[in-house]
Amino acid sequence: MINASLLALFVPTFFIVSVTPGMCMTLSLTLGMSIGLRRTFYMMWGELAGVALVSIAAVAGVATVMLRYPEAFTLLKYGGGGYLMYLGAQMWLCRGKMAFPDHTGTGLPVPPSELMMQGFITAIANPKGWAFMISLFPPFIDRQYPVIPQITILLSIILVIEFACLIIYASGGKRLRTFLSKRGGTQLLNRISGILMIAVGLWLALG
Repeated sequence: MINASLLALFVPTFFIVSVTPGMCMTLSLTLGMSIGLRRTFYMMWGELAGVALVSIAAVAGVATVMLRYPEAFTLLKYGGGGYLMYLGAQMWLCRGKMAFPDHTGTGLPVPPSELMMQGFITAIANPKGWAFMISLFPPFIDRQYPVIPQITILLSIILVIEFACLIIYASGGKRLRTFLSKRGGTQLLNRISGILMIAVGLWLALG
């Protein structure tokens, strides 16, 4: 069904790549600081959907077509990057309260659908993510075994590892939020979150 030796090599390889700081992990850290782990899960669902789409497209060969027509990437990158920078600016300007709502419901509301869209766009509009999937994913497909079961297993592993890494980053952001909030550093936290969000937006638009 799947080559065990390739699978044993794939797991640590993808974990190293996934846990390395990037757009999605930085976004997870930022949202963990600003809205906490629980609400950041909405962004994670969107990000995982984007990763799944990119992975399947890479294996199916759609990525080759998309890379030939970069206009679609350009629209996604600039649109998604601009929106993240806008949110970052809003977070920077908030004073004395959290930029995004916590359990008290104060601050700037961001509906779950927008959080999911942030994660989805960040995942699919990252050219490095496409390049990685094109170069790394297909070599782990053994032609001696049925392709679809292999893709299903590898994709499941990718999503589990990616989800775990997103939780790690969001949890770290939540701990930092708690640390700063106890010391009256809400405004500083907003500014840190805003800078990181703006940085992710720039990274997405210019990457």
